[in-house]
Amino acid sequence: MAVPNVSEGRDQAAIAVIGRAFAPAKLLDTHSDPDHGRSVFTLAGRQGEIAQALVNGARAAIERIDLTTHAGDHPRVGAIDVAPVVYMDEETHGAACAEALTAGALIGEDLQVPVYLYGELAGDRERAEIRKGGLEGLARSGLEPDFGPRELDPRKGAVLVAARPPLIAFNIDIATDDVQLAKDIAAEIRESAENGLPGVRAIGVYLPRRGRAQVSTNVHDYRRTPLSEIVRRVEQRADVAALELVGLAPEAALTGLGTTGFRSIEDALGSEPPNGSNEEEAPA
Repeated sequence: MAVPNVSEGRDQAAIAVIGRAFAPAKLLDTHSDPDHGRSVFTLAGRQGEIAQALVNGARAAIERIDLTTHAGDHPRVGAIDVAPVVYMDEETHGAACAEALTAGALIGEDLQVPVYLYGELAGDRERAEIRKGGLEGLARSGLEPDFGPRELDPRKGAVLVAARPPLIAFNIDIATDDVQLAKDIAAEIRESAENGLPGVRAIGVYLPRRGRAQVSTNVHDYRRTPLSEIVRRVEQRADVAALELVGLAPEAALTGLGTTGFRSIEDALGSEPPNGSNEEEAPA
């Protein structure tokens, strides 16, 4: 599996073209957010297909996305910003690493876009370290890409590539437009905080199209921190307006959310991909 993220959340025609370009992999899900300025594609494929699918999708993304005119709140350094290959267990771990390295090498060589490895393929260097300061910060950092040219094209940017276990992108809209409150909550629940939640990364953002603030999280291990626990912690500080799953998650991760509206990886593998985002009103 792979979960590439591209820096386009508004142009539905461009998003559709990019999604189709990820062949020969099967497109399981597309999640687009105009406020974040981002689309997340969930792909499934056999060994040997994923690397080429990522190259094909990256080519379509850099042809249709110009970072110099991009709008959106999500941190980014590339038109196709991240391209992680996901392994579900140790049996598929080695194959995922091989696909990720192959994809990175091909994107760097064939598309002439700088590729930076993160996670276990780069000594556990995290995305946030590379994206600190955005594309301008990356250009100033002097950090050498692992594949591709050293020069950064401001229109295309760079691509961050990894092999990793499932990561759940889970957002909680709060019933207020107070973005500072969302940032404060995010600071309190992220792993690095005192009494923070294990494996949770979090930021607070404002969503102008929804007229409310959001606590946006990445959950690195839902077994250590269930999604329901994140909701509980947010509810201690603010009323919750909606829950949003970005892409797909293992079915077991959805336990306790009080809603059946989210699609799991298991469900998606046996069905056609839906359009639009996965969002449910918060349970009563």
